Amino acid sequence: MSKDDEKKIVSLGQKRMEAFWGKPISIYTRAQALADGVLVDLTETARKYGFKIPLACTETVWRSLDWPVGHKPGNGQSTEGRVHDVLMMARLAANGAAKAGASVADFDVLVVPVEGEGIVPETVRLRLMVSGGDNGEPVLTLMYPGEE
Repeated sequence: MSKDDEKKIVSLGQKRMEAFWGKPISIYTRAQALADGVLVDLTETARKYGFKIPLACTETVWRSLDWPVGHKPGNGQSTEGRVHDVLMMARLAANGAAKAGASVADFDVLVVPVEGEGIVPETVRLRLMVSGGDNGEPVLTLMYPGEE
């Protein structure tokens, strides 16, 4: 299948939407969101934690995980460690959601805030959602509740 053919694939849901609303004026794809930095690709790292389908997080989630080098020294924080914590908790939440037949899993994780001077970990609620990618393939997105 050529790249042009891949772009022509239209889901049944999209056909129904177009039948009701008409052709969309514009479409913003997951690939564009990844290229623009609106989504951050975590697929390769997520594979180490048992995820088998592509996983990306929103830019806002990434900003809360990305720990600047030398920031608040002595707190044992790093981007790698923070991503590890979140992906471990996300994997547990995904397992529970899969058993329940759910496509969305909310979970809590403790993180030291990046902003401000605080060093006490705060509970942060995250959401892991499985949905259709640009061609209907399953993809995972890690976000804050309300970012859908």
